[in-house]
Amino acid sequence: MARRPEPVRDLDWSPERARELGGTLVELWGELLERLPRQPVNRDFRLDEVRDAVALGVPEQPMEPELLVEHLRALGLEQAVYVGHPGFLAYICGAGTVPGAAAGLVAGALNQNVGGWRLSPGASEIERALTGWLAARFGLPAGAGGLMVSGGAMANFVGLKLARDAAAGAGVRERGMRAAPPLAVYASAESHIVVRRAADMLGLGAEAVRLIQVDERFRMRADHLAAAIEDDLEAGVTPAAVVATAGTTQTGSIDPLPDVAELCSRHGAWMHVDACYGGPAVLADDLRPLFEGIEEADSIAVDPHKWMYTDVPGSCLLVPRLDVLPASFAGDAGYIWLAEESRQGIDTGQLGPEFSRGFSALKVWMSLLAHGRAAYARRISHDAELARYLGALVEEHPDFELTAPIGLSVCCFRYAPSELEGDGEALDRLNERIMTAIHADGRAYCSNAILNDRFSLRACVVNFRTEAEDVETLLGVAAEHGARLLEQAAKRTA
Repeated sequence: MARRPEPVRDLDWSPERARELGGTLVELWGELLERLPRQPVNRDFRLDEVRDAVALGVPEQPMEPELLVEHLRALGLEQAVYVGHPGFLAYICGAGTVPGAAAGLVAGALNQNVGGWRLSPGASEIERALTGWLAARFGLPAGAGGLMVSGGAMANFVGLKLARDAAAGAGVRERGMRAAPPLAVYASAESHIVVRRAADMLGLGAEAVRLIQVDERFRMRADHLAAAIEDDLEAGVTPAAVVATAGTTQTGSIDPLPDVAELCSRHGAWMHVDACYGGPAVLADDLRPLFEGIEEADSIAVDPHKWMYTDVPGSCLLVPRLDVLPASFAGDAGYIWLAEESRQGIDTGQLGPEFSRGFSALKVWMSLLAHGRAAYARRISHDAELARYLGALVEEHPDFELTAPIGLSVCCFRYAPSELEGDGEALDRLNERIMTAIHADGRAYCSNAILNDRFSLRACVVNFRTEAEDVETLLGVAAEHGARLLEQAAKRTA
Protein backbone atom coordinates (compact mmCIF):
# COMPACT_ATOMS: atom_id res chain seq x y z
CA MET A 1 0.00 0.00 0.00
CA ALA A 2 1.36 3.42 -0.94
CA ARG A 3 2.83 5.43 1.93
CA ARG A 4 1.19 8.80 2.24
CA PRO A 5 3.81 11.61 2.51
CA GLU A 6 3.72 13.79 5.59
CA PRO A 7 3.10 17.53 5.00
CA VAL A 8 6.16 19.79 4.50
CA ARG A 9 5.23 23.39 5.21
CA ASP A 10 8.61 25.03 5.78
CA LEU A 11 7.97 27.66 3.09
CA ASP A 12 4.32 28.31 3.85
CA TRP A 13 4.06 31.36 6.08
CA SER A 14 0.87 31.92 8.05
CA PRO A 15 -1.23 35.02 7.34
CA GLU A 16 -0.29 36.37 10.78
CA ARG A 17 3.43 35.98 10.10
CA ALA A 18 3.03 37.55 6.65
CA ARG A 19 1.19 40.54 8.13
CA GLU A 20 3.94 41.01 10.71
CA LEU A 21 6.73 41.01 8.11
CA GLY A 22 4.68 43.12 5.70
CA GLY A 23 3.89 45.68 8.37
CA THR A 24 7.55 46.00 9.30
CA LEU A 25 8.55 46.47 5.66
CA VAL A 26 5.85 49.10 5.15
CA GLU A 27 7.36 50.97 8.11
CA LEU A 28 10.77 50.71 6.44
CA TRP A 29 9.26 51.97 3.18
CA GLY A 30 7.75 54.95 5.01
CA GLU A 31 11.09 55.71 6.64
CA LEU A 32 12.81 55.62 3.25
CA LEU A 33 10.25 58.04 1.77
CA GLU A 34 10.62 60.34 4.78
CA ARG A 35 14.42 60.35 4.62
CA LEU A 36 14.69 60.47 0.83
CA PRO A 37 15.01 64.26 0.37
CA ARG A 38 17.72 64.40 3.06
CA GLN A 39 19.69 61.36 1.87
CA PRO A 40 22.63 61.82 -0.50
CA VAL A 41 21.37 60.80 -3.93
CA ASN A 42 24.58 58.79 -4.32
CA ARG A 43 27.90 58.27 -2.60
CA ASP A 44 31.36 57.07 -3.51
CA PHE A 45 30.58 53.35 -3.41
CA ARG A 46 33.37 50.78 -3.22
CA LEU A 47 32.74 47.36 -4.73
CA ASP A 48 34.26 45.36 -1.88
CA GLU A 49 32.32 47.31 0.77
CA VAL A 50 28.99 46.88 -1.02
CA ARG A 51 29.60 43.19 -1.67
CA ASP A 52 30.52 42.54 1.96
CA ALA A 53 27.41 44.38 3.15
CA VAL A 54 24.77 42.68 1.01
CA ALA A 55 26.11 39.44 -0.49
CA LEU A 56 25.34 37.29 2.55
CA GLY A 57 25.92 33.59 2.67
CA VAL A 58 22.72 31.57 2.32
CA PRO A 59 22.08 29.91 5.70
CA GLU A 60 21.25 26.25 6.14
CA GLN A 61 18.49 27.17 8.60
CA PRO A 62 15.99 30.07 8.47
CA MET A 63 17.25 33.57 9.21
CA GLU A 64 15.31 35.31 11.94
CA PRO A 65 12.76 37.88 10.67
CA GLU A 66 14.55 40.70 12.52
CA LEU A 67 17.77 39.88 10.67
CA LEU A 68 15.92 39.73 7.35
CA VAL A 69 14.57 43.22 7.98
CA GLU A 70 18.00 44.52 8.98
CA HIS A 71 19.41 43.11 5.77
CA LEU A 72 16.77 44.96 3.74
CA ARG A 73 17.32 48.07 5.82
CA ALA A 74 21.03 48.06 4.99
CA LEU A 75 20.21 47.63 1.30
CA GLY A 76 17.59 50.36 1.27
CA LEU A 77 19.24 52.98 3.46
CA GLU A 78 22.95 52.43 2.83
CA GLN A 79 23.72 50.52 -0.39
CA ALA A 80 21.48 52.12 -3.02
CA VAL A 81 21.48 54.94 -5.51
CA TYR A 82 18.24 56.86 -4.94
CA VAL A 83 16.57 57.15 -8.32
CA GLY A 84 13.55 58.67 -6.57
CA HIS A 85 15.65 61.43 -4.96
CA PRO A 86 14.69 64.90 -6.23
CA GLY A 87 18.33 65.47 -7.19
CA PHE A 88 18.50 62.43 -9.49
CA LEU A 89 18.69 63.99 -12.95
CA ALA A 90 20.73 61.38 -14.76
CA TYR A 91 19.46 58.41 -16.70
CA ILE A 92 15.85 58.11 -17.82
CA CYS A 93 14.46 56.22 -14.84
CA GLY A 94 11.11 56.88 -13.24
CA ALA A 95 11.11 57.79 -9.56
CA GLY A 96 8.60 55.04 -8.73
CA THR A 97 5.11 56.05 -7.60
CA VAL A 98 3.66 55.14 -4.21
CA PRO A 99 0.54 53.48 -5.71
CA GLY A 100 2.78 51.63 -8.18
CA ALA A 101 4.98 50.23 -5.44
CA ALA A 102 1.92 49.12 -3.45
CA ALA A 103 0.53 47.49 -6.59
CA GLY A 104 3.81 45.61 -6.94
CA LEU A 105 3.14 43.87 -3.63
CA VAL A 106 -0.34 42.82 -4.79
CA ALA A 107 1.00 41.67 -8.17
CA GLY A 108 3.67 39.60 -6.46
CA ALA A 109 1.19 38.11 -4.02
CA LEU A 110 -1.27 37.15 -6.76
CA ASN A 111 1.56 35.87 -8.98
CA GLN A 112 -0.53 35.91 -12.14
CA ASN A 113 1.01 34.49 -15.29
CA VAL A 114 -0.31 36.97 -17.83
CA GLY A 115 0.76 34.77 -20.71
CA GLY A 116 -2.59 32.96 -20.59
CA TRP A 117 -6.01 34.50 -20.06
CA ARG A 118 -7.22 31.45 -18.13
CA LEU A 119 -4.29 31.91 -15.71
CA SER A 120 -4.89 35.64 -15.25
CA PRO A 121 -8.38 36.79 -16.26
CA GLY A 122 -8.42 40.08 -14.35
CA ALA A 123 -4.74 40.81 -14.96
CA SER A 124 -5.06 40.13 -18.69
CA GLU A 125 -8.02 42.49 -19.01
CA ILE A 126 -6.19 45.23 -17.09
CA GLU A 127 -3.23 44.93 -19.47
CA ARG A 128 -5.61 45.06 -22.43
CA ALA A 129 -7.33 48.16 -21.06
CA LEU A 130 -4.03 49.90 -20.29
CA THR A 131 -2.45 49.28 -23.67
CA GLY A 132 -5.65 50.25 -25.46
CA TRP A 133 -5.86 53.50 -23.50
CA LEU A 134 -2.20 54.33 -24.22
CA ALA A 135 -2.64 53.53 -27.93
CA ALA A 136 -5.57 55.96 -28.10
CA ARG A 137 -3.44 58.71 -26.54
CA PHE A 138 -1.04 58.37 -29.47
CA GLY A 139 -3.91 58.71 -31.93
CA LEU A 140 -3.96 55.07 -33.00
CA PRO A 141 -7.36 53.86 -34.23
CA ALA A 142 -10.08 52.09 -32.28
CA GLY A 143 -9.11 48.51 -31.57
CA ALA A 144 -5.41 49.37 -31.25
CA GLY A 145 -3.43 48.04 -28.32
CA GLY A 146 -0.35 46.02 -27.58
CA LEU A 147 1.46 44.25 -24.80
CA MET A 148 3.67 44.94 -21.83
CA VAL A 149 7.32 43.93 -22.06
CA SER A 150 10.31 44.31 -19.79
CA GLY A 151 11.91 47.45 -21.22
CA GLY A 152 12.67 49.58 -24.23
CA ALA A 153 15.14 47.10 -25.68
CA MET A 154 12.44 44.42 -25.83
CA ALA A 155 9.75 46.82 -27.05
CA ASN A 156 11.97 47.91 -29.93
CA PHE A 157 12.93 44.31 -30.64
CA VAL A 158 9.28 43.28 -30.92
CA GLY A 159 8.49 46.22 -33.19
CA LEU A 160 11.40 45.39 -35.49
CA LYS A 161 10.46 41.69 -35.50
CA LEU A 162 7.06 42.74 -36.87
CA ALA A 163 8.82 44.89 -39.48
CA ARG A 164 11.22 42.11 -40.48
CA ASP A 165 8.42 39.59 -40.91
CA ALA A 166 6.33 42.01 -42.95
CA ALA A 167 9.24 42.80 -45.27
CA ALA A 168 10.67 39.27 -45.54
CA GLY A 169 7.37 37.69 -46.49
CA ALA A 170 5.87 34.26 -45.93
CA GLY A 171 8.28 31.61 -44.79
CA VAL A 172 10.71 33.75 -42.82
CA ARG A 173 9.49 32.40 -39.47
CA GLU A 174 10.20 28.83 -40.57
CA ARG A 175 13.18 29.18 -42.88
CA GLY A 176 14.83 32.29 -41.46
CA MET A 177 16.56 35.00 -43.41
CA ARG A 178 17.79 32.64 -46.10
CA ALA A 179 14.22 32.82 -47.42
CA ALA A 180 14.25 36.62 -47.53
CA PRO A 181 15.79 39.34 -49.67
CA PRO A 182 18.47 41.61 -48.13
CA LEU A 183 16.76 44.03 -45.75
CA ALA A 184 17.76 47.41 -44.36
CA VAL A 185 16.60 49.35 -41.30
CA TYR A 186 17.06 53.12 -41.05
CA ALA A 187 17.54 55.10 -37.84
CA SER A 188 19.18 58.37 -36.91
CA ALA A 189 22.76 58.59 -35.68
CA GLU A 190 21.19 59.55 -32.32
CA SER A 191 19.03 56.42 -32.10
CA HIS A 192 19.49 54.04 -29.18
CA ILE A 193 22.00 51.20 -29.46
CA VAL A 194 19.15 48.72 -28.93
CA VAL A 195 18.12 49.24 -32.57
CA ARG A 196 21.41 47.77 -33.80
CA ARG A 197 21.18 45.05 -31.15
CA ALA A 198 17.68 44.12 -32.36
CA ALA A 199 18.96 43.86 -35.95
CA ASP A 200 21.67 41.53 -34.70
CA MET A 201 19.21 39.31 -32.81
CA LEU A 202 16.84 39.22 -35.79
CA GLY A 203 19.49 37.81 -38.07
CA LEU A 204 19.78 40.98 -40.14
CA GLY A 205 23.13 41.93 -38.66
CA ALA A 206 23.91 45.26 -37.03
CA GLU A 207 25.31 46.54 -40.33
CA ALA A 208 21.80 46.37 -41.80
CA VAL A 209 20.99 49.47 -39.73
CA ARG A 210 21.74 52.60 -41.75
CA LEU A 211 22.53 55.43 -39.36
CA ILE A 212 21.19 58.64 -40.86
CA GLN A 213 22.87 61.99 -40.24
CA VAL A 214 21.15 64.46 -37.89
CA ASP A 215 20.63 68.19 -38.18
CA GLU A 216 21.73 70.94 -35.78
CA ARG A 217 18.89 69.96 -33.41
CA PHE A 218 19.99 66.31 -33.46
CA ARG A 219 16.97 65.19 -35.51
CA MET A 220 17.13 62.71 -38.36
CA ARG A 221 17.55 64.47 -41.70
CA ALA A 222 14.68 63.41 -43.95
CA ASP A 223 16.65 64.24 -47.11
CA HIS A 224 19.48 61.94 -46.07
CA LEU A 225 16.95 59.24 -45.18
CA ALA A 226 15.36 59.51 -48.62
CA ALA A 227 18.78 59.27 -50.29
CA ALA A 228 19.78 56.22 -48.23
CA ILE A 229 16.56 54.41 -49.18
CA GLU A 230 17.09 55.18 -52.88
CA ASP A 231 20.68 53.91 -52.69
CA ASP A 232 19.52 50.63 -51.16
CA LEU A 233 16.76 50.16 -53.70
CA GLU A 234 19.27 50.59 -56.52
CA ALA A 235 21.48 47.97 -54.83
CA GLY A 236 18.60 45.48 -54.56
CA VAL A 237 18.11 45.93 -50.82
CA THR A 238 14.55 46.15 -49.45
CA PRO A 239 13.78 49.01 -47.02
CA ALA A 240 12.23 47.04 -44.16
CA ALA A 241 11.72 49.71 -41.52
CA VAL A 242 12.48 53.24 -40.46
CA VAL A 243 12.96 53.78 -36.72
CA ALA A 244 12.00 57.35 -35.86
CA THR A 245 12.97 58.42 -32.36
CA ALA A 246 10.48 60.52 -30.41
CA GLY A 247 12.72 61.72 -27.61
CA THR A 248 16.35 60.74 -28.14
CA THR A 249 18.28 59.55 -25.12
CA GLN A 250 21.01 62.17 -25.34
CA THR A 251 19.11 65.35 -26.19
CA GLY A 252 15.36 64.62 -26.19
CA SER A 253 15.07 65.41 -29.91
CA ILE A 254 12.09 64.24 -31.96
CA ASP A 255 12.69 63.06 -35.52
CA PRO A 256 10.49 64.57 -38.28
CA LEU A 257 7.62 62.12 -37.91
CA PRO A 258 5.43 63.36 -40.81
CA ASP A 259 8.38 63.15 -43.22
CA VAL A 260 9.24 59.65 -42.00
CA ALA A 261 5.60 58.58 -42.37
CA GLU A 262 5.50 59.86 -45.95
CA LEU A 263 8.72 58.06 -46.93
CA CYS A 264 7.55 54.82 -45.30
CA SER A 265 4.24 55.02 -47.15
CA ARG A 266 5.99 55.73 -50.45
CA HIS A 267 8.38 52.77 -50.15
CA GLY A 268 6.22 50.28 -48.25
CA ALA A 269 8.52 50.33 -45.23
CA TRP A 270 7.39 49.73 -41.66
CA MET A 271 7.29 52.88 -39.52
CA HIS A 272 8.44 52.08 -36.01
CA VAL A 273 8.70 54.87 -33.44
CA ASP A 274 11.02 54.56 -30.46
CA ALA A 275 9.10 56.74 -28.02
CA CYS A 276 10.42 54.92 -24.97
CA TYR A 277 11.46 58.16 -23.29
CA GLY A 278 9.42 60.85 -24.97
CA GLY A 279 6.15 59.05 -25.61
CA PRO A 280 4.39 59.86 -22.32
CA ALA A 281 4.62 63.55 -23.25
CA VAL A 282 1.54 62.98 -25.46
CA LEU A 283 -0.41 63.18 -22.19
CA ALA A 284 0.56 66.86 -21.82
CA ASP A 285 -1.50 69.24 -23.94
CA ASP A 286 1.37 71.67 -24.55
CA LEU A 287 3.77 68.91 -25.69
CA ARG A 288 1.37 66.74 -27.71
CA PRO A 289 1.77 68.82 -30.93
CA LEU A 290 5.46 67.88 -31.03
CA PHE A 291 4.38 64.33 -31.86
CA GLU A 292 2.36 65.12 -34.96
CA GLY A 293 2.65 62.17 -37.34
CA ILE A 294 3.13 59.50 -34.67
CA GLU A 295 -0.44 58.31 -35.32
CA GLU A 296 0.82 57.00 -38.68
CA ALA A 297 3.21 54.54 -37.01
CA ASP A 298 2.96 50.78 -37.54
CA SER A 299 4.38 50.23 -34.05
CA ILE A 300 5.37 52.41 -31.09
CA ALA A 301 7.64 51.56 -28.16
CA VAL A 302 6.94 53.49 -24.96
CA ASP A 303 8.23 52.97 -21.41
CA PRO A 304 5.91 53.84 -18.51
CA HIS A 305 8.89 53.14 -16.24
CA LYS A 306 10.50 56.27 -17.67
CA TRP A 307 8.32 59.37 -17.95
CA MET A 308 5.23 57.84 -16.38
CA TYR A 309 7.32 57.51 -13.23
CA THR A 310 6.56 53.87 -12.38
CA ASP A 311 9.24 51.48 -11.21
CA VAL A 312 11.09 49.13 -13.53
CA PRO A 313 10.36 46.97 -15.38
CA GLY A 314 7.38 48.12 -17.39
CA SER A 315 7.43 48.96 -21.10
CA CYS A 316 4.85 48.75 -23.90
CA LEU A 317 4.79 47.90 -27.57
CA LEU A 318 1.72 49.43 -29.22
CA VAL A 319 0.27 48.64 -32.65
CA PRO A 320 -2.75 49.95 -34.58
CA ARG A 321 -3.81 46.36 -35.42
CA LEU A 322 -3.44 43.60 -32.86
CA ASP A 323 -3.47 40.84 -35.47
CA VAL A 324 0.10 41.65 -36.54
CA LEU A 325 1.38 40.37 -33.19
CA PRO A 326 0.21 36.74 -33.37
CA ALA A 327 1.24 36.69 -37.03
CA SER A 328 4.83 37.15 -35.84
CA PHE A 329 4.78 35.26 -32.54
CA ALA A 330 1.93 32.77 -32.18
CA GLY A 331 2.84 29.12 -31.83
CA ASP A 332 0.93 25.95 -30.95
CA ALA A 333 1.81 22.98 -28.77
CA GLY A 334 -0.15 20.18 -27.16
CA TYR A 335 0.67 21.28 -23.64
CA ILE A 336 -1.13 24.60 -24.11
CA TRP A 337 -4.27 22.98 -25.54
CA LEU A 338 -7.60 24.35 -24.36
CA ALA A 339 -11.11 23.28 -25.35
CA GLU A 340 -12.74 25.73 -27.75
CA GLU A 341 -15.66 26.34 -25.39
CA SER A 342 -13.20 27.34 -22.64
CA ARG A 343 -11.39 29.99 -24.71
CA GLN A 344 -12.02 33.53 -23.54
CA GLY A 345 -10.05 36.73 -23.89
CA ILE A 346 -6.59 36.96 -25.46
CA ASP A 347 -3.63 34.83 -24.47
CA THR A 348 -0.92 37.49 -24.58
CA GLY A 349 1.74 34.78 -24.57
CA GLN A 350 0.82 34.46 -28.27
CA LEU A 351 1.46 38.15 -28.94
CA GLY A 352 5.14 38.40 -28.07
CA PRO A 353 8.32 36.46 -27.33
CA GLU A 354 7.47 35.52 -23.72
CA PHE A 355 5.07 32.81 -22.59
CA SER A 356 5.50 33.42 -18.86
CA ARG A 357 4.68 37.07 -18.23
CA GLY A 358 4.43 39.01 -14.99
CA PHE A 359 1.70 41.47 -14.08
CA SER A 360 3.74 44.63 -14.77
CA ALA A 361 0.67 46.50 -16.03
CA LEU A 362 -0.82 46.76 -12.54
CA LYS A 363 1.61 49.36 -11.18
CA VAL A 364 1.05 51.58 -14.23
CA TRP A 365 -2.71 51.09 -14.09
CA MET A 366 -2.90 51.83 -10.35
CA SER A 367 -0.77 54.95 -10.76
CA LEU A 368 -3.06 56.25 -13.51
CA LEU A 369 -6.20 55.49 -11.50
CA ALA A 370 -4.78 57.03 -8.33
CA HIS A 371 -3.61 60.28 -9.97
CA GLY A 372 -5.63 60.73 -13.18
CA ARG A 373 -4.45 61.88 -16.59
CA ALA A 374 -4.61 65.58 -15.75
CA ALA A 375 -2.09 65.22 -12.91
CA TYR A 376 0.25 63.36 -15.24
CA ALA A 377 -0.16 66.09 -17.86
CA ARG A 378 0.69 68.84 -15.37
CA ARG A 379 3.73 67.04 -14.00
CA ILE A 380 5.17 66.03 -17.39
CA SER A 381 4.74 69.60 -18.62
CA HIS A 382 6.44 70.84 -15.44
CA ASP A 383 9.41 68.52 -16.00
CA ALA A 384 9.91 70.05 -19.45
CA GLU A 385 9.63 73.53 -17.93
CA LEU A 386 12.34 72.66 -15.38
CA ALA A 387 14.67 71.57 -18.18
CA ARG A 388 14.10 74.89 -19.94
CA TYR A 389 14.72 76.71 -16.65
CA LEU A 390 18.03 74.89 -16.21
CA GLY A 391 18.93 75.85 -19.77
CA ALA A 392 18.23 79.50 -18.98
CA LEU A 393 20.43 79.30 -15.86
CA VAL A 394 23.22 77.78 -17.94
CA GLU A 395 23.01 80.61 -20.48
CA GLU A 396 23.10 83.21 -17.69
CA HIS A 397 26.20 81.70 -16.04
CA PRO A 398 29.53 82.97 -17.42
CA ASP A 399 31.29 79.61 -16.92
CA PHE A 400 28.74 77.33 -18.60
CA GLU A 401 27.39 76.83 -22.10
CA LEU A 402 24.58 74.82 -23.66
CA THR A 403 25.74 72.06 -25.99
CA ALA A 404 22.34 71.27 -27.51
CA PRO A 405 18.91 72.86 -27.75
CA ILE A 406 16.60 71.87 -24.88
CA GLY A 407 14.66 68.78 -25.99
CA LEU A 408 11.56 67.73 -24.03
CA SER A 409 12.97 67.47 -20.48
CA VAL A 410 16.69 67.13 -21.34
CA CYS A 411 19.32 69.85 -20.88
CA CYS A 412 22.89 69.26 -22.10
CA PHE A 413 25.59 71.69 -21.01
CA ARG A 414 29.22 71.91 -19.97
CA TYR A 415 31.56 73.85 -17.78
CA ALA A 416 33.48 76.08 -20.18
CA PRO A 417 35.50 78.76 -18.35
CA SER A 418 37.27 81.42 -20.38
CA GLU A 419 40.67 79.99 -19.39
CA LEU A 420 40.03 76.94 -21.59
CA GLU A 421 38.27 78.66 -24.48
CA GLY A 422 38.98 76.81 -27.71
CA ASP A 423 40.66 73.82 -26.03
CA GLY A 424 38.09 71.11 -26.68
CA GLU A 425 40.14 68.22 -25.32
CA ALA A 426 40.90 70.01 -22.06
CA LEU A 427 37.20 70.84 -21.66
CA ASP A 428 36.31 67.19 -22.26
CA ARG A 429 38.71 66.00 -19.57
CA LEU A 430 37.55 68.66 -17.13
CA ASN A 431 33.85 67.88 -17.59
CA GLU A 432 34.52 64.15 -17.26
CA ARG A 433 36.13 64.84 -13.88
CA ILE A 434 33.29 67.17 -12.90
CA MET A 435 30.71 64.45 -13.50
CA THR A 436 32.71 61.94 -11.48
CA ALA A 437 32.97 64.47 -8.65
CA ILE A 438 29.21 65.19 -8.77
CA HIS A 439 28.45 61.48 -8.44
CA ALA A 440 30.64 61.12 -5.37
CA ASP A 441 29.38 64.39 -3.87
CA GLY A 442 25.82 63.18 -3.28
CA ARG A 443 23.93 66.48 -3.55
CA ALA A 444 22.93 65.94 -7.18
CA TYR A 445 23.33 63.33 -9.89
CA CYS A 446 23.61 63.89 -13.64
CA SER A 447 24.83 61.82 -16.57
CA ASN A 448 26.68 62.69 -19.76
CA ALA A 449 26.20 62.99 -23.50
CA ILE A 450 28.74 62.86 -26.33
CA LEU A 451 27.63 65.56 -28.78
CA ASN A 452 29.63 66.47 -31.86
CA ASP A 453 32.41 64.31 -30.39
CA ARG A 454 32.57 66.43 -27.24
CA PHE A 455 31.75 65.51 -23.64
CA SER A 456 28.72 67.22 -22.10
CA LEU A 457 26.96 67.06 -18.77
CA ARG A 458 23.35 66.01 -19.16
CA ALA A 459 20.32 66.50 -16.94
CA CYS A 460 17.03 64.73 -17.66
CA VAL A 461 13.99 65.55 -15.54
CA VAL A 462 11.60 62.60 -15.30
CA ASN A 463 11.14 62.78 -11.54
CA PHE A 464 7.94 64.05 -9.93
CA ARG A 465 9.92 65.08 -6.83
CA THR A 466 12.32 67.38 -8.70
CA GLU A 467 11.74 71.12 -8.43
CA ALA A 468 13.56 74.34 -9.35
CA GLU A 469 15.87 74.22 -6.33
CA ASP A 470 17.14 70.81 -7.42
CA VAL A 471 18.26 71.95 -10.87
CA GLU A 472 19.78 75.02 -9.23
CA THR A 473 21.69 72.70 -6.90
CA LEU A 474 23.01 70.66 -9.83
CA LEU A 475 24.40 73.72 -11.58
CA GLY A 476 25.85 75.06 -8.33
CA VAL A 477 27.57 71.76 -7.51
CA ALA A 478 28.95 71.53 -11.07
CA ALA A 479 30.29 75.10 -10.80
CA GLU A 480 31.86 74.38 -7.42
CA HIS A 481 33.68 71.26 -8.59
CA GLY A 482 34.58 72.86 -11.90
CA ALA A 483 36.32 75.78 -10.20
CA ARG A 484 38.11 73.47 -7.76
CA LEU A 485 39.32 71.10 -10.47
CA LEU A 486 40.39 73.97 -12.72
CA GLU A 487 42.41 75.47 -9.87
CA GLN A 488 44.07 72.11 -9.16
CA ALA A 489 45.00 71.71 -12.81
CA ALA A 490 46.49 75.22 -12.88
CA LYS A 491 48.65 74.45 -9.84
CA ARG A 492 49.94 71.24 -11.41
CA THR A 493 51.03 73.07 -14.55
CA ALA A 494 52.44 76.14 -12.75
